[in-house]
Amino acid sequence: MNPDTFVASGRRILAMGLVLALLAPAALAVGKNKAKYLGGTINSVAVKAEGLVTTTDASKFVFVAEKSGGLIEVPYKRVVELEYGQKSGRRVAEAILLSPLFLFSRKRAHFLTITYKDSRGTEQAVIFELGKDIIRTTLTILETRAGRKVTYQDEEAAKYRAN
Repeated sequence: MNPDTFVASGRRILAMGLVLALLAPAALAVGKNKAKYLGGTINSVAVKAEGLVTTTDASKFVFVAEKSGGLIEVPYKRVVELEYGQKSGRRVAEAILLSPLFLFSRKRAHFLTITYKDSRGTEQAVIFELGKDIIRTTLTILETRAGRKVTYQDEEAAKYRAN
């Protein structure tokens, strides 16, 4: 094998690795205007299905999964509890692969748990990861329409919501 070909091949592999390293975090995170169903007692939507949250209906919170086409509807008047939490961490993978400067930035995931009673009175729970651009609005609308205050998993979550 020609040494120049070997070097060019190595550069292509390195370039592909960098592209994948840049795209991987975006592929794992939920879109900033979207939500991801992480689980719960509802089986009509696949776990980790990404979709859209709709709070425009005055009577119910709606999640529509994009690819699997599932639907979750939570009537506001049946909400028992709303809980918000977050997970915050450093961008270690990006720092190792790209630049140590990524250690100075944080990634933050926003989690919403809704506990409610279905039409038969059975308690159900759904857990979503919400995108950063919809979290505050969604929590405010849920509190207002459900008539329930959001409980926070920790002080950091409460502080984030207050800002």
